[in-house]
Amino acid sequence: MRLSSLLPVLLLLTFSGSVVAENEPGNSPHLLPDKIGKYSQVKKVSRSFFPVIRVPGVREEAEYVAGDGTRAYVAADRFAQDSEAYECLSLTAEMIRRNHPNLEIGSQIGTASYVANDLIGFVKGTTVIRLAAENGKPEGLFELAKALSETLDKGENDIPALIKHLPNSEEAQKKAVFLNSFADLHQLGLDQPVFSAIDSGGNADAVIADYGPSKLLIIEFNTPQLAGDNDRRIIDRIHELWRLGQPAPSAYRRVGNYSVFVFGAPDEQTAKQLIDQVKYEQVVQWLGENPNIFKEAEKRYINTTLGVLVAVLKASGFALIMCLGLGGLIGALLFNHRRAQQREVAAYSDAGGMLRLNLDEMTPETNPARLLQERN
Repeated sequence: MRLSSLLPVLLLLTFSGSVVAENEPGNSPHLLPDKIGKYSQVKKVSRSFFPVIRVPGVREEAEYVAGDGTRAYVAADRFAQDSEAYECLSLTAEMIRRNHPNLEIGSQIGTASYVANDLIGFVKGTTVIRLAAENGKPEGLFELAKALSETLDKGENDIPALIKHLPNSEEAQKKAVFLNSFADLHQLGLDQPVFSAIDSGGNADAVIADYGPSKLLIIEFNTPQLAGDNDRRIIDRIHELWRLGQPAPSAYRRVGNYSVFVFGAPDEQTAKQLIDQVKYEQVVQWLGENPNIFKEAEKRYINTTLGVLVAVLKASGFALIMCLGLGGLIGALLFNHRRAQQREVAAYSDAGGMLRLNLDEMTPETNPARLLQERN
């Protein structure tokens, strides 16, 4: 596929994105190396060939050519946070998905990536790289992307935690769209009246994913107060939409600091079952000195002491059982051995087999023929 066939897609992305951020003169970063594998940089790109979904901290675009004449355009955007970079990647993938419905986000390159014919995008750390081949096979572009990925810092090397809290997250991630500190939810491509009740204050993240005909949206507010205020407004707005007969979510629920919506579900029961699979994982971290440090140390000491005591009692019990069992076994063997010896003895003699008087008349009469004769 030549670049001319990709122009409609790229133009769509360009006009769908935000205003292009330009680097200040004399402060141009060097994000793209002069040589990557068999590719060499031939020139900087003066106009933006790729859209800017979220204004990056720094940006650089360049054209590369290989020895066989294969050309590729590369854009590098560097953000302040890994989550901002992932947002850029997921929004770009969602726009390309309009022409490539089967496009999925995977982990072939960098932390996460997508591949669509002669278009490749990936994120690694705080940097998003997008590539487009003017000519040549996609395999050559893939090789260029892999080589460029090796030059970047991996950062946290992980996707945003909110995506992992989606039901069946590994599968949902492939087409999930993530927003970091969003101000407008309409970037998700949904026109829902209930969104007018949401006030993120620029301090909330969101992720949306498809589950068959249903769409699940999770909004994470950073404070319980913000989550509570929005929850009350959202519920009031939903009741208002019901009265007016306007479109409303199939189901809604607050889960911890999450506001969870389901749109387009076939029925309410299915929507509620989808929300049931969303688990809120709370993490509390003291920014200063923990005032409960002594209580926690005391709790750890008690737990450790109890653990040692239980372990000693268990070991003592096992030792006692083993000793009793072994003693019983040895005693039984000795008893059986003595009984066997007794059965082998014809008559009992407490004189050790010596001659004795038959005072108890229990011993058989002595053979007179064997007695010594009395001499006169």
